[in-house]
Amino acid sequence: MARERQIIALARGRVQGVGYRAFCAYEATRLGVTGYAKNLPDGRVEVLAEGDESILRQFVERLREGPTFARVDEVTFRWEEPTRAHPGFEAVI
Repeated sequence: MARERQIIALARGRVQGVGYRAFCAYEATRLGVTGYAKNLPDGRVEVLAEGDESILRQFVERLREGPTFARVDEVTFRWEEPTRAHPGFEAVI
C-alpha cells in the first residue's frame, strides 16, 4: 500500500535564475507530485512536495540533479505529514 507523505526540501547552489523551479514543476507533474517550488531571499529554493513516499524519494534525486544550467550543491529535506493543500504543483514567483 502506498504511503502518502510530504517533504520540505531546500536546494542550495546555483538554483535561482537557471530554470530550477520550472524543472521542479516539470518533474513533479511527470511523477504526479503536488506542492510548490519558490525562491528564498538567501538564494536557496524551497520545495514542498506531497505524494507517495517512494515517488518522493525519486523526486528528491531529480532535485539533486537539477536542470542543465543549475549547479545543485546540496538538497536537504525533512518528512512531514501530508496536508493535501495543493491540487497541483506550482512554481511560485
